[in-house]
Amino acid sequence: MKRRDSLKALTLSSLGMAVSTVEAAVPAPPETPIKVPGGRQKFEAIRDAKLMAEKFFTPHELQTVTVLVDMIIPADAKSGSASQAGVPAFIEFMAKDQPRNQTPFRGGIRWLDNTCVKRYGKQFVACTKAQQTAMVDDIAYPEKSRPDTSQGVAFFNLMRNFTATGFFTSKIGIADLGYMGNTPNQWEGVPADVLKQYGLSYDS
Repeated sequence: MKRRDSLKALTLSSLGMAVSTVEAAVPAPPETPIKVPGGRQKFEAIRDAKLMAEKFFTPHELQTVTVLVDMIIPADAKSGSASQAGVPAFIEFMAKDQPRNQTPFRGGIRWLDNTCVKRYGKQFVACTKAQQTAMVDDIAYPEKSRPDTSQGVAFFNLMRNFTATGFFTSKIGIADLGYMGNTPNQWEGVPADVLKQYGLSYDS
């Protein structure tokens, strides 16, 4: 190696070491602190954050889930629909939290789409409201369903259970139930008829 090449190599090596030293001196950006809500432990909060950052359903699958949950619990004069209560996001989270349900969810959506393509020439979300209702009617009542719809029935049962759980544990669903939670009683004393029964009175 010529002297000039040697000096060049040494210079580049020195620069590389300097850059490495500078990079090592710059502190890494701090990690976003994990918020631990009441009633949860830190390891649970860390796991929840990890699951929330992941994606399970494809956009098409999530669209299908949204249509289905709103057919199960539509909006009415009393409260909003299942999707307005955040049920699709709840089901997305539960699919990641309980991996055993991932195949039934994904397989069920595929069965639903394939069946609609055979019947109507298009996937479930592209069908008309009447076609979607007719499809769901075939799988929503197990005692009336045909043997060839058994996979669809199992899928819809799963969807119905998760939809009800997600809705009635949401703010909208709890309000729909009229559940007030634990509230303090207002003690107004022994009722007058009970006092009279025992010949008692607050005045005495």
